[in-house]
Amino acid sequence: MTKYDPHRWTDHLFDVEGSMVREILGRVSLCVLWSVIVVSLHMLLPEGWFDLAVPETAHALIGAALGLLLVFRTNASYDRFWEGRKFWGGIVNETRNLARLSSTWIVGRPDLARQILLWTIAFPWSAMYRLRGSRELGNLRDELPPDQVAAVVAADHVPLAVARRITALIEDARADGAISDIQQSQIDQNVQLLIDYLGGCERIRSTPLPFAYAVHLRRALMAYCFTLPLALVSQFGWDTIIVTLLLAYVLFGIEEIGVEIEDPFGTDDNDLPLDEICRNIEGNLRDILPRT
Repeated sequence: MTKYDPHRWTDHLFDVEGSMVREILGRVSLCVLWSVIVVSLHMLLPEGWFDLAVPETAHALIGAALGLLLVFRTNASYDRFWEGRKFWGGIVNETRNLARLSSTWIVGRPDLARQILLWTIAFPWSAMYRLRGSRELGNLRDELPPDQVAAVVAADHVPLAVARRITALIEDARADGAISDIQQSQIDQNVQLLIDYLGGCERIRSTPLPFAYAVHLRRALMAYCFTLPLALVSQFGWDTIIVTLLLAYVLFGIEEIGVEIEDPFGTDDNDLPLDEICRNIEGNLRDILPRT
């Protein structure tokens, strides 16, 4: 995620990274090139030779409807972005709670408590990689049993396999008398919530906006932007090129922002800072990691 100070306009007003300029440059350039052709034909050919003007009022009405579609698109994408952030906030809280209870209650078996905390650290890393389509546990392979690491990484759903390891260790602690049944149940609730939050993230990632909506919006957007010079050339003349550039930049940029943030778990400039979140979780939990 690109960090910035919202109070300092001059620090980021002309930034290119994360501003969607690269993503929409081709579409905007094509619109501008088309507007140059339209304006040149209108201004340089004898009057009446090129008359494809679109009624300005009709075009404005279509623009109003298109604006509503774009607003809905962006709002829907931001809802997904913010919901994903809330799920990861829940993962942060539950890993802390799980570590807090385990390190406090399982004092008689520091080896078990340490293993539980290490696998708890592994969970957010494995969840992040799962959402990005790979299988990893972060930099924990040397601190966990190699056979268990191999089994977990080979599983179809790595975070679920990690959660199963945590549950198995909690059961071992109860069987050894290190914790009671009630304490086991309370700790296991944190594990259940971790799975719930990850499931919410997977739902966001695997359910894009409806195809029909995305296609219709893009068709309407292309039709509007490429007929824009025809609606403006009679009134603006050569200035039509500048107006087309500005409007195309704004409209294509809004649509691309929606595309960028609807799946917030990747590595784009505007995605959630999952690597940083995982590092913070690991740092917090290592502070209370029992020594053996």
